[in-house]
Amino acid sequence: MEKEEIKGFVKNKYAQAAAQDTSCCGAGNAYTEREISSAPEGSNLSLGCGNPIAHAAIREGDTVLDLGSGAGFDCFLAALKVGDAGRVIGVDMTSEMVERAKANARKGGYGNVEFRLGEIEKLPVDDVSIDLVISNCVINLVPDKATAFGEAFRVLRPGGGLMVSDIVLLSELPDAIKSSVEAYAGCLAGAALKDDYLTYIEQAGFEELSVLEETSLDPESLCSDPLIREIVEKLKLTPDKANEIAGSIASMKISALKPE
Repeated sequence: MEKEEIKGFVKNKYAQAAAQDTSCCGAGNAYTEREISSAPEGSNLSLGCGNPIAHAAIREGDTVLDLGSGAGFDCFLAALKVGDAGRVIGVDMTSEMVERAKANARKGGYGNVEFRLGEIEKLPVDDVSIDLVISNCVINLVPDKATAFGEAFRVLRPGGGLMVSDIVLLSELPDAIKSSVEAYAGCLAGAALKDDYLTYIEQAGFEELSVLEETSLDPESLCSDPLIREIVEKLKLTPDKANEIAGSIASMKISALKPE
């Protein structure tokens, strides 16, 4: 698949998600009821595969950047922690998501949050201007993951942190899955092998890399996702094969630091 073909398909799917409240990832939701209720209604589209906010050491006054901010949910949770003296920036490549996030910010009265249209491989963010970069089930969708982590490193201040929840592979997927644009938008085909993913982070220059949590995906919850069901039906996968594929996928929470 060509990079532009992948990006176009993913943009289209996430534009649909912005308009219809449909999920594009089948990894569930890791947030508390208190967190969900604290954010504006309509900002949590259940597109993530973890909760990077739960593990992040966010301080009052920090500037936080969310890669692939969607409708703004993680940004709004971070905004409560950085306070009025801090700032949260969300970047998303889908204009429909950015507009929805901006509307949610206005609705919730968030003066310390802004959303920008842009790609993770070329962030519209100044050098060394960010204290913490977070991302939730998005980098697996990026064709050039090495460049994405390089960009995260570029914008971080020395001593700044990276906190990512994402989908990785424990073993290679079948060729039929890897070549499916539907599976790419469903957070499967674009996922990197675990060791490769960690290597991308290290090669970008990050240190103190730590896997905080690793969870294999539950086949039943994975296959309950509408887009994943579409993939299973299109590729005519048997239940056993679908379960085998689910067993090769994991959700990871990763932290790292930019050297002082």
